[in-house]
Amino acid sequence: MSRLITPSNRRQFLTLLGLSAVAVSCGSGGGGAAENRTRTLRYQGWAGSVILPELAADLGFLEDVKLKWVGNTISGPQDIQSAATGQVDFGGAFNGAVVKLAARKAPITAVISYYGVDKAAYNGFYVLKDSPLRSARDLIGKKVGMNTLGAHSEAMLDIYLQRHGLSQAEIKKVEPLVVPPVNTEQSLRQKQIQVGVLGDILRDKALRTGGIRPLFTDHQLLGNFSAGTYVLNDGFLKENPDTVRTFVTGVARAIEWARTTPRQEVIDRQIEIVRKRGRNEGTAPLKYWKSFGVAETAGRITDKEFQLWIDWLAERGDIGKSQVKASDLYTNEFNAYRRKAKPSAAGTTSKSGS
Repeated sequence: MSRLITPSNRRQFLTLLGLSAVAVSCGSGGGGAAENRTRTLRYQGWAGSVILPELAADLGFLEDVKLKWVGNTISGPQDIQSAATGQVDFGGAFNGAVVKLAARKAPITAVISYYGVDKAAYNGFYVLKDSPLRSARDLIGKKVGMNTLGAHSEAMLDIYLQRHGLSQAEIKKVEPLVVPPVNTEQSLRQKQIQVGVLGDILRDKALRTGGIRPLFTDHQLLGNFSAGTYVLNDGFLKENPDTVRTFVTGVARAIEWARTTPRQEVIDRQIEIVRKRGRNEGTAPLKYWKSFGVAETAGRITDKEFQLWIDWLAERGDIGKSQVKASDLYTNEFNAYRRKAKPSAAGTTSKSGS
């Protein structure tokens, strides 16, 4: 269990998000004069993966806007807190984590969806093939390995347990643990955990090896949906609107490029990006890529993508029922991608326009 991080409290990580309320700076500094506006965005990457802004930059969709990699992360909540406190200029996380951070009065705004769930891109909760675990109730007292707490996987676990009749007291007896994604399959096979959350590349690789089966998947729970957004500090948005517009629209174009381009071409492009950036990463897992899973055209955001998690967090007691309003959390103002745009009944109304 040396690779496992066992928190003393399953909400320990969520508590850290509150720190942003007392540590926020506007992130970009400067006085807002044109000559002081930046055309460079600092960010954190993911080892062995290509994030959409990196793809957009490689395709030339970011025009003269440059990306500056400052390191890697395995945690969406950590990534967006870094954006809130100005350590990076944008960060991405599960929408529930965005809600949680916004409820702490962090000066952030979501600007574009960047990942989601569909038939090709989903997370599964896997057990060994001969495991006695067959139902939600079987998970009481068991260890569930996931990449971070207070984010997408823990939300899916809670929803699964709730829908199968477990009380809050029983849900608390299921033990989520932080396990680095690259170690999840090994930890499961070595029986250090009883359930492992595997997604996309790592999921397909593990399934190809065999000996595991899904207990449930997030696609089975909720169908197709956009699950995470990139956020920027409000100060950065105010001082660098042209940079943000170029960035968001470039990412939007990359989403649609990946959606309409033959899969093998997208894979080859990602492999080449990883090779060129020289971070000593393997490229073999990238051949399993299938989809970014973004539901809406060009990653445009709707209220429903936040409301589900507002309700979930309120039910858990993490936020007040009327503490956060979905339309106040995001803007589509900077997304200039219009080709084949879908109208949305949920509305693109937001705090910064549509």
